[in-house]
Amino acid sequence: MGRSDLNKGKKTGGREGETFRKKRYVQGKAAVRKKTIPKQPSNPDLIRLNKYVANSGVCSRRDADIYIAAGNITVNGKAITEMGYKVKRSDEVRFDGRLLNPEKKEYVLLNKPKDFSTTVRDERGRRNVNGLISNASKSKLLPVDKMGKEATGLLLFTNDGDMTRKLKSPKNGLRKIYHVVLNKDLRSADLKKIQDGVVLDEKPIRVQEISFIDNAPKREVGVEIYSSKNKVLERIFEHLEYEVVKIDRVAYAGLTKKDLPRGHWRYLTEQEVINLGMIK
Repeated sequence: MGRSDLNKGKKTGGREGETFRKKRYVQGKAAVRKKTIPKQPSNPDLIRLNKYVANSGVCSRRDADIYIAAGNITVNGKAITEMGYKVKRSDEVRFDGRLLNPEKKEYVLLNKPKDFSTTVRDERGRRNVNGLISNASKSKLLPVDKMGKEATGLLLFTNDGDMTRKLKSPKNGLRKIYHVVLNKDLRSADLKKIQDGVVLDEKPIRVQEISFIDNAPKREVGVEIYSSKNKVLERIFEHLEYEVVKIDRVAYAGLTKKDLPRGHWRYLTEQEVINLGMIK
């Protein structure tokens, strides 16, 4: 055998050795992957566990992988540590015992027009506010609180149950400001009575502030109130023998109607959601 043939053999052998080692490495890696990720049937209704956890608002997908590997996530009572594991939306997924909801949390602010009902099911066939935001989300968004059919102004919708419970709690005392129009001028003595607190159903109802509106008739007033009771302002004025002709919510928990025409809606900004979450 000549030197050239020997050199040729070495080069060939080297490439074959490299190919062999590379092949073994790839096969070994594939074997590990197969062991790490249990094979699951293809199903469009399945969702990766890290995405499920991230959509619930607990953390990012990257952090979800860390929690999964650490055994913090259980599916139907069983700890899952495999990366890439998929679950059904009907599965019970918990993070450190807390039940998770994979639905992305959404928040929509509507400037409600007149003659729209806020009840979920209106047996009278009246127009419902949900129809005004039907294009906002594929999720079922519900109004945080109720407003009278004749009332207008800010109405918040969300699928975040925890946020809804927090905003509806009487302990939180959310700041709301209304523009109220009465059927007649409000007497100064009655304005003073409202400031001091009106007793309804043997319970005093207080407003934080009430005042006449600049350059407007005396039958128009601005009212700031924290009460979460439905139609409380209408009841206050009816108690003093006034009829509320118009009531418009112009501010709600720090949110305003700025750049939001009547009948239109918008998504809350990230900062607005954070601000609402800080309410205790």
